[in-house]
Amino acid sequence: MQILIAGASGFLGRHLVSHLRNAGHHVTPLVRRPPRPGEVRWDPTAGVLDASVVAKADAVINLAGAGVGDKRWTAEYKKVLLDSRVDTTRTIALAVAAAERKPRVLLNASAVGYYGDTGDRAVDESSPAGEGFLADLCKVWEAATHPAEDAGTRVVLMRTGFPLDKEAGLLKPLYLQFRLFAGGRMGDGRQYMPWISVPDWLGAVSFLLDREISGPVNLTGPEPVTNAEFSAALGRVLNRPDLLPVPGFALRMAVGEFGREALASQRVMPAVLVRAGFTFAHQTVDEALQQAVSSITQ
Repeated sequence: MQILIAGASGFLGRHLVSHLRNAGHHVTPLVRRPPRPGEVRWDPTAGVLDASVVAKADAVINLAGAGVGDKRWTAEYKKVLLDSRVDTTRTIALAVAAAERKPRVLLNASAVGYYGDTGDRAVDESSPAGEGFLADLCKVWEAATHPAEDAGTRVVLMRTGFPLDKEAGLLKPLYLQFRLFAGGRMGDGRQYMPWISVPDWLGAVSFLLDREISGPVNLTGPEPVTNAEFSAALGRVLNRPDLLPVPGFALRMAVGEFGREALASQRVMPAVLVRAGFTFAHQTVDEALQQAVSSITQ
């Protein structure tokens, strides 16, 4: 399969490019810098992507977007978070619509932030959007795919949870804290965390390329756990105590509005993947954490 991918230089993007190439696909990254052989340059800020390039692809995968937890959420950075997602998605969707030969599928990144704070209530893809900055961002982000969908391309909205890897994302700082005997729950620990192992995330993306599935799909593990349960599991895997909680007020003071969103509870279920017969390699958070801290994802 000929696959065009945006966001190939990010953590998940790098793993995905390797995973897809190992599976025999031909992958072409979209880049903003001068392209190397096998790459294509685009400018999503200006809305520039050659439709003839898109016409050569069987599938397009869009993972582009600034890191949600990379900086404090000032008004300026919130605009960066929004624009980096909406501009890229709109540019790709319009190029898909303009292509003489349409790609069969567009897999577009989204996030479980769509659901807002769900408390103890389990939600799946049929649940409505929640409230808050991330929920509002996800709604606009997903809506930017409409030109591709209207043109007849199958569109999948990949609402990803927390991919677990000790070198990136949520787990990276927690891994270091626990290794230094300084780990513990965040806040009261009752908030649910929608985790997923990186191998299962990669497997789910490949699965979605080949199945006639469209619309929102939750890329989360089959058994969401509370933060307290997650912290206890990480302690077990690393053989470290789970003794030093981070108070909610301290987290909010340290990182501002992102701290409030980080303490949100999201009991998100991967109903679409389960119904479609996707098999999770890591059914429990203990299995996912054991893989994350001891293995290199292929």
